[in-house]
Amino acid sequence: MAERVLVTGGAGFIGSHVVAAHLAAGDAVTVLDDLSSGRREHVPDGVPLVVCDARSAEARRAVTEGGFTIVNHHAAQIDVRKSVDDPVNDASVNVLGLINILEGARAGGVRRVVFSSSGGTVYGEGAALPQREDAAKLPASPYGTAKLAAEYYLAMFGLLYGIEGVALRYSNVYGPRQDPHGEAGVVAIFARRLLAGEPLTIFGTGEQTRDLVYAGDVAQANLLASRAALAPLTSLDARAFNVGTGVETSVNQLAAVLGEAAGRAPEVHRAPARLGEIQRSALDPGKAARDLGWRPGHTLAAGVRATFAWFRDGAR
Repeated sequence: MAERVLVTGGAGFIGSHVVAAHLAAGDAVTVLDDLSSGRREHVPDGVPLVVCDARSAEARRAVTEGGFTIVNHHAAQIDVRKSVDDPVNDASVNVLGLINILEGARAGGVRRVVFSSSGGTVYGEGAALPQREDAAKLPASPYGTAKLAAEYYLAMFGLLYGIEGVALRYSNVYGPRQDPHGEAGVVAIFARRLLAGEPLTIFGTGEQTRDLVYAGDVAQANLLASRAALAPLTSLDARAFNVGTGVETSVNQLAAVLGEAAGRAPEVHRAPARLGEIQRSALDPGKAARDLGWRPGHTLAAGVRATFAWFRDGAR
């Protein structure tokens, strides 16, 4: 059945892939984005775009009056290091922004809210990898803390008001339309530098690992989460799902895979390790497979080739 869907942050990297997935499923989609990092050209022709901050009265009104059955919330401050420098702003965007959207959803009779959380930051380090949803929660950054707090608000709105909230805990997402100029997104940063003939900077030994998942696969997880039957809300983790591959890839390995996509071995510069960087990360996607029917569809090599080709062929 076709749904009426609002995607906040839908002009951004992951959000724009989510928009495409819902359109392909025949849903009627509206995008809400303040365009602070998203781009108008990422919004397909014919898709309404509401330009405003997710914390604003205008955003709440758009949710309340839009007649939406599903809200997909991707509007966020996404940079961990910026959250360390300014935790107040991070919490304002990532916690108060969600609460404002949830209040609009409550007033507007929205059935389900799908929330983009962060498996890479809400869990503590030291647990057995790949981490499951019930792993200990001990965020080491304001960003992870805000995402975890937002999950609690999402669950509370379910308990109090009956909104069906789903939290998708992403691993490290990469793919076309990722910003190569910020601190986040090592695949995009490396691809841009390779195309510019510049060396790749690897911090520390390069043996720190990440669970790299392709954006198109993440979008499919969002689509499935918007429709799947949900378990009773008995705990924070009951309606939370890891969205990752369960595979650890080191930064050194990633540089080699990108070199293969570029057709040449990259020049690598080494830099001192960054304070507070997570050393190992991988998420167990088994619950998403069982309950949502989701599995990642791209190998790392295939996803990196597609991403590199997008940057090479004139990213826009």
